[in-house]
Amino acid sequence: MDNVCHSLMGAALGKAGLARRTTLGMSTLVIANNLPDVDAAVFATNTLVMSFRRGWTHGVLAQALLPLALAGTMAAYDRLVVRKRANAPPPAKAGELVLLAYVGVLAHVFMDFLNSYGVRLLMPFSDRWFYGDALYIVDPWMYLVLGAGWWLARRRERQGLTRAERPARVAVTVAAVYMAAMLGSNLLARATVRDGLTRAGLPAGTRFMVTPVLVNPFEREVVVDLGARYEKGMVWFEPLPHFRPSGFGIDTGLNDPAVQPALQTALARAFLGWSRFPFAAVGPGGIWLNDYRYANVGLGGWSAVKVISQTQIQ
Repeated sequence: MDNVCHSLMGAALGKAGLARRTTLGMSTLVIANNLPDVDAAVFATNTLVMSFRRGWTHGVLAQALLPLALAGTMAAYDRLVVRKRANAPPPAKAGELVLLAYVGVLAHVFMDFLNSYGVRLLMPFSDRWFYGDALYIVDPWMYLVLGAGWWLARRRERQGLTRAERPARVAVTVAAVYMAAMLGSNLLARATVRDGLTRAGLPAGTRFMVTPVLVNPFEREVVVDLGARYEKGMVWFEPLPHFRPSGFGIDTGLNDPAVQPALQTALARAFLGWSRFPFAAVGPGGIWLNDYRYANVGLGGWSAVKVISQTQIQ
């Protein structure tokens, strides 16, 4: 998920009552819900972003250690800064800071798992990607529910109303039910697509992806790997899922002799380690790799990488 959604989850959890457990509780929750994305620092380097992100800082080792590091930092901040303020709040409780930091970091990793980009949960012990394929990476419904819950709880709190945390608790509950429903419906959609591919005469092990689309939770996009070609389809819930091919696709281009030298480069190997549905395109600027999850054309876009320039080809 994006960092706005992560922040809203932390804020909603805080207003639901968790922030009251200790001084700096809200700050700890919001920071922890964003902390694994410290790997965004890779944008300042020449490293291929896809080959690094959602790896080391999202894996099991980071899940164990990042909360402890954050809790220690917050405890030090409380001691060195907050304690010196006039009318300082009660001292932060170290155990509660640790608890809230774990809640935030684990919530972040779980929410990242839910989309089609995936997360390498076992890093640094394994590079394997895990995909929930349940939520679109920018989900407006999560924004709406969590944002409204946080804002209403904050407003009620400022008005001095009793049970001010109730809207935030409802919001977190609705968000949890929504995520569970999207996960469950995706499993149902996958079973429907698998049956459809079998009826079409495709082998039982045919690889495919079923992933959500922007805004509409009752629709899914399907990508089917046919070897030298990818085909797209759609699933609609009415209320049971129905699978229909979209009638278009793209050749992978990976078997093109002109592309083969490009696939041997270190940049290409790093890209292919991230990509689920890679395809190649030969253009005037060189040879590009892209991923059919996110693009229908090979040249340009955030998911595209130029692996050999026109100068290198010549």
